[in-house]
Amino acid sequence: MEKIILTGCTPQQITEKLNLNQAFRGKQIFKWVSTGVTDFDSMTNLSLELRQSLKENASLRTSQIEQVLTDPDGTIKLIIKLQDGNNVETVLLTDKEGRKTACVSCQAGCAMKCAFCMTGTLGLARNLTAAEIVEQFLYMEQQAGKLDNIVFMGMGEPLQNLNAIRQTIEILCSKDGRALSSKRITLSTCGIVKGIYELADNGPNIRLAVSLTTADEELRKELMPVATAAENSLDNLRKAIEYYASKSGKRVTLEAALLHQKNTSAKSAQNLIDFSRGLDVNINLIPWNPVPQLDFEEPSSNEVHAFVDILEKAGLNVTLRTRRGRKIGGACGQLGKVKNGN
Repeated sequence: MEKIILTGCTPQQITEKLNLNQAFRGKQIFKWVSTGVTDFDSMTNLSLELRQSLKENASLRTSQIEQVLTDPDGTIKLIIKLQDGNNVETVLLTDKEGRKTACVSCQAGCAMKCAFCMTGTLGLARNLTAAEIVEQFLYMEQQAGKLDNIVFMGMGEPLQNLNAIRQTIEILCSKDGRALSSKRITLSTCGIVKGIYELADNGPNIRLAVSLTTADEELRKELMPVATAAENSLDNLRKAIEYYASKSGKRVTLEAALLHQKNTSAKSAQNLIDFSRGLDVNINLIPWNPVPQLDFEEPSSNEVHAFVDILEKAGLNVTLRTRRGRKIGGACGQLGKVKNGN
């Protein structure tokens, strides 16, 4: 019989799948799993008989850490090997206030093929299970201590694996376990309009970030193939963002990877201003991080600050992201330097 993967289960699911007579036993097991235990003997408030049953019928991990990389700036990247041989990566981000965020992957590879992203060159191997996503979070807490936030901004497009994302959030937010607040969760999408409406209507109510990159329709199609589908046009995307902000009560973040002489002109800035007008959004600018295989250049400091200045003078809320983790391939757009299956 196939073993039950506990990292992908809620307390109720543990109780039901293990045929436990007492629901509080499922909660006890769930609590232990949420602390990151790696063996059943550590579950000291369970009977020897139950622990033996767990060894026979359940598993605490489906994946393992293949490599730990640490950047001098403090960024940590974990390369995690899945049972089928695919690799995924998760990154620890630490802000100026010392808050720790796990940037987790939701797919092995990615089908979106954004021209400026390393992960997009890999193609899609498959969706991850909720257990495989939760394990990334647990492994990072094991490395870095208690985490403050989780962002679905790693490898893959979260809105293409929404069921597993929902299960992951239910597990991590459960009061019987890690009890992470939904206010500390962000999902980043390349702009799948149908998925944004689905998330708005059926939850969970979390923060949304949209990788806009440019508000020039033709350039966006060139850089982000998702935009070539009529349903994901800029006009439809803008309506979806407006709907999400209204339905969730949360301000949406618009992300733009700044590419030298591609999307940094005054005209590009004005397009972004026009797109944002009337929307409840923050603008998150990320100077492009080098990927040797991709034919783009980093923007100059003057280029970036001139772009920021135009947006700020128009009254937009702008954040210029600090680039971290570049020496270990852990910065935005760099994930996937380890080929899946190797």
